[in-house]
Amino acid sequence: MRNLPRRSAIAVIAVLCLAARGAAQAPVPASLPSVALPPPLARVLTDYEAAWGKKDAAALASLFAEDGFVLSNGVPPVRGRAEIQKHYARAGGPLSLRALAFATDGTVGYIIGGFARQKGEPDNGKFTLTLKKDAGGRWLIMSDMDNGNSRGGP
Repeated sequence: MRNLPRRSAIAVIAVLCLAARGAAQAPVPASLPSVALPPPLARVLTDYEAAWGKKDAAALASLFAEDGFVLSNGVPPVRGRAEIQKHYARAGGPLSLRALAFATDGTVGYIIGGFARQKGEPDNGKFTLTLKKDAGGRWLIMSDMDNGNSRGGP
């Protein structure tokens, strides 16, 4: 704006301020609809919610494959049940998970979803769970990647 006449610079600033104000007041887009999961996959989410709600790091880690990963925003990857349990040692509280999409093929699968503190609230963030089926037919989390919906973090 250094080469603009003073009036033009003021006009540009005014337009930018109005645009920013309009963006800040823009309505929040409707969330994507939930999808129903088959019971074996739904169990992954309900068990995760229960363990997180109880702040039970051992129960949460048991949902993961022995060599599973947690890929949380702002920290290096965490690998293996023992490290996952340490990672979640002080984590937990109210949590509601919902699925947006899923698929399975043989012994691998995924769930893409959103999370909130309470059921029915707008999503605070989103996640992907990659899954693998163990020898007993139970779906385990191979990786859990999540991030918040706000730019400031989860």
